[in-house]
Amino acid sequence: MARLAITGAAGNVGRALLDGLDDHDVEAFTHNEHDDLDSTLLDVTDPDDVTEKLVDFDAVIHLAGASSPFAEWDAVVDTNVHGTKHVFDAAVENGIDRVVFASSNHAVGTYNVDERDDPETLRDGEFELVEPDDPGRPDSFYGVSKVACEGISSYYAVRHGVEAVNLRIGWLMDEATLREEADSEANRARFARAMWLSPRDCRDVVEKAATADLPENPIALHGISRNANRVMSLSETQLAVGYRPQDDAIEVVGEVD
Repeated sequence: MARLAITGAAGNVGRALLDGLDDHDVEAFTHNEHDDLDSTLLDVTDPDDVTEKLVDFDAVIHLAGASSPFAEWDAVVDTNVHGTKHVFDAAVENGIDRVVFASSNHAVGTYNVDERDDPETLRDGEFELVEPDDPGRPDSFYGVSKVACEGISSYYAVRHGVEAVNLRIGWLMDEATLREEADSEANRARFARAMWLSPRDCRDVVEKAATADLPENPIALHGISRNANRVMSLSETQLAVGYRPQDDAIEVVGEVD
């Protein structure tokens, strides 16, 4: 059993994790109070608050931050970049072994994007398979912030010895939402099928990223389901931490028409 902190626990990924990490001692941190969630308030933009509250954990799963690929620059700098640095500072100060940073497919989005002004699209035809160690190629200011935070994560791994996992998460949706997105325009439907991360696969990949022995430090991993139409490689995640995705978007919604 590991003692885990989850920042940004009120978001979609955080709630999916809280529904399934029963084998660990988990504390949820949120920016605001939520009637349906037992959590501790945390402002990741306040370095003192972060250092004071992230204490006595084996690992931090850092999800807090602006989460939209359409977020403005000021928002992603304040909450994503500064907030991530504060979490790593707290890890160093408080002796936390590992930080799992929730990066995003949008950190490498322009390898295969269809419309430059819409990062949630995927071009038709041949794809460029993205490996975890490929350079960042962001599709938005949000994606830029994720690339910057991956750099922060790697810096603290090398400079301070914090175990750092940059987990590029796909698009977490339940099956009903995936079916809705599959009815969108073809380029968005392709994006949904390629980037889908089911709730149970989400719990598995994040738990493995937080608790498995790491073959190297820092390490970048991809967090999507085993989608037949994926454009992000999963081999490294499976080999490095033993991730075994169970779901495939094609089995839920079929091919793009």
